[in-house]
Parts: sequence; structure tokens; C-alpha cells
Amino acid sequence: MDLGITGKRALVCASSKGLGRGCAEALAGAGVNLVLNGRGADALEATAEEIRSTYGVEVTTVAADVALNDGRAALLDAAGNVDILVNNAGGPPPGLWSDWERDDFIKALDANMLAPIALMKALMPAMIDQGWGRVVNITSGSVKAPIPQLGLSNSARAGLTGYVAGTSRQVAQYGVNVNNLLPGIHATDRAISLDTGVAKAQGIDMDAAKKQREATIPARRYGTRQEFGAMCAFLCSQHAGFIVGQNIVLDGGAINATI
Repeated sequence: MDLGITGKRALVCASSKGLGRGCAEALAGAGVNLVLNGRGADALEATAEEIRSTYGVEVTTVAADVALNDGRAALLDAAGNVDILVNNAGGPPPGLWSDWERDDFIKALDANMLAPIALMKALMPAMIDQGWGRVVNITSGSVKAPIPQLGLSNSARAGLTGYVAGTSRQVAQYGVNVNNLLPGIHATDRAISLDTGVAKAQGIDMDAAKKQREATIPARRYGTRQEFGAMCAFLCSQHAGFIVGQNIVLDGGAINATI
């Protein structure tokens, strides 16, 4: 399918690896020029060079932490006006409700709620002026079905979801579509981290920890960054203009819900 976005320009946050990289690759495959962001310069440059050589698109890199004011300023300066924004950031650490203090919540809010909101506020006015734009926020399946040990993530990402619910319906009339992607477990570093925790807690090896988690997923496997990226690219396409303020779950059926 021709997504109709060849020559567009996209900013993809946290895109040196994992789900962000999957989104960047899928957009590049559709002919979109990219601004890639990540905190690690070496991994970011390696990803950028691979995407350039594979897809022949323009790729600009900005090594910065978008949760910090200076990092966002550098990213926005390099990006300029873009047609597409993909917000993404790693989730805060797991824990127990009684362990978290105010500073822990502030860090989670800065990374997973306030940073994406700041980028939307900075970049959507130009999208509105040109009458076309796409924003995809990568949140988490925990927005729909909270995960007890991920209370920091549950809180911050739910706040972003509430902001998007109202904002998306205000900007849709200008051709700017804002939606959220809610990943379940995918074969990324995050999955390795979670499986490592399970393995240590239960005294089992990593393969057993992974199989135990896969058994809770109707698809009986982890998702891939490529299929996640394909959904992101579709939401950024010319064909997604009637999709507004939605929370699309990609979890292999793990969340058991009618709606």
C-alpha cells in the first residue's frame, strides 16, 4: 500500500533502538525523511547510517534527552517544522507503591507526559498552518489495564492519554491527527529487562522467564518492532485522516477486554 507520505519529514523520539527504531524504519520505508533522537550518540548514529543506506532518505540525528529543557530545545532547533511527530520515551522503573516519592513522580511525568506535550505544543502549530499533520504517542498497554508494579508509568502515561483525548479533537478540524499506540510486550531491551527481573526473582533462566510470559499472551509470542512500526506508519499515512484520539493496543491479545 502506498501510504502517500513520500517526502514528508518526521521527528521520531527515542529511535536508536526498540519500538522507536521500528517506527523510524517503517516511515523511512514509506519515503519519509527523518530526524532521529536518542540519548546515546553512538547507537543513534549507527541506526541513522543503516536507515540512510537501506532506504535512501535524509536522516538528521540529535543526541539529547527530551525530558530535559535543554535537550528538547536542541531537538526542536534541529528539527524545524515537521509533518509527523512520534513521541516515545523509555518507561520509569518498576517498584512498590510505598517506595515512590514526589521526585520519582516528577521524573516520570517529565519523561512520559510533559515532554511529549511540550513537543506537541511546539510542533503542531506549523502542522495546523499547513493543514496537515500526524502525531503518534507511544504509551503503554498499562493505560488500558494498569500493571501494579508500574505505578509511575501508569500515572504519567494516563495523564498524557487524557491530554490527547481533548487536544486531538481540537486540532482534527485542521487536518492534524493525534493518536496513541499502546504496546504490550515486544522483543526489545525493555522485555529483556523485565524477563531478567522475573528470572532473578523466581530463580529461573531467561528462556523460562520468557516462555512464562509468552504463555500469558494469546498470540504466544512477543511482538516485533517491525509490526509495531508498520502500524505507526499507517497512522501517519494519508489513509488515517479519520482516526482521531484513539488508543490502539498492540499486545497480541494480552489485555482481555471487549472494547
